[in-house]
Amino acid sequence: MRWSDRIFGLLTLALALAYGLGAMAIATPFAVDPLGPRTFPVIIAITLGIAGLWPLLVPDPEPDWPRGRALGELVGAVAVLLGYTALLEPLGFVAATALAAGLLCWRLGGGLWASALFGLLCGVGLRLVFVELLDLSLPRGLLGW
Repeated sequence: MRWSDRIFGLLTLALALAYGLGAMAIATPFAVDPLGPRTFPVIIAITLGIAGLWPLLVPDPEPDWPRGRALGELVGAVAVLLGYTALLEPLGFVAATALAAGLLCWRLGGGLWASALFGLLCGVGLRLVFVELLDLSLPRGLLGW
């Protein structure tokens, strides 16, 4: 069953390459800080590429694939992340992040109210870090913030 790890590694490398090419296509203005807008996406692409090499070089001889409820939870998590990307622009960063983080926290076993609070703190906290500290622009959405 080593092929499943190798296929996963190849798909991860392909995703890293596509993401890296997309990152390199980001237009940089003439007067930009030394790091520029490409730096963070390029770091993600490199990290993803390195992570994709591991299953290629060291495949698991007997992978234990999730079944039943565990597989359903994984599919649900992917659905939440896909929904997050779809709702990021219309809802804005804070609301979409709060919703996604809260849902994922709840599905990982957190209480309903604690997960909602965690999601809200993630949305607001990450917005403060990205906008106030890193001076990045994020989608404003419904809240205008």
